[in-house]
Amino acid sequence: MKSPLDGVRLLDVATLRDDRGALSVIEGGRHIPFAVARIFYMHGMTADRGGHAHRDTEQCILAVAGSLTMALTDGSHTADYRLDDPARALYLPPMIFLDIRDISPDAVCLVLASTPYDPAGVIRSLDVYRQTLAGT
Repeated sequence: MKSPLDGVRLLDVATLRDDRGALSVIEGGRHIPFAVARIFYMHGMTADRGGHAHRDTEQCILAVAGSLTMALTDGSHTADYRLDDPARALYLPPMIFLDIRDISPDAVCLVLASTPYDPAGVIRSLDVYRQTLAGT
């Protein structure tokens, strides 16, 4: 059986560098596999975040400053990804339960999402997530 974690992957962000610094570009449908419907970012984080899964939303997540760990599960398997390079994005397909941990004080986490926010599309409990996967 295929795991939702099989679709998770790191993406190199198109980055141009010269003596002035770096410019990174992400175009929906070109550099990432979806059109961007929502952009949000988290900063000044003083505690772990996440603790949810999105039913229908694809996401690309970047640490544009600082660092953080994305702890992912499909209910059976787990994978951790340390994000600390603004030229690398983590692609998440729908139905991946995520926790954000080990957040550096200077972290800024940018998220590009394929859908507008819909609270009904968010599963906020690991138990409910597992029940949803099991079809119960």
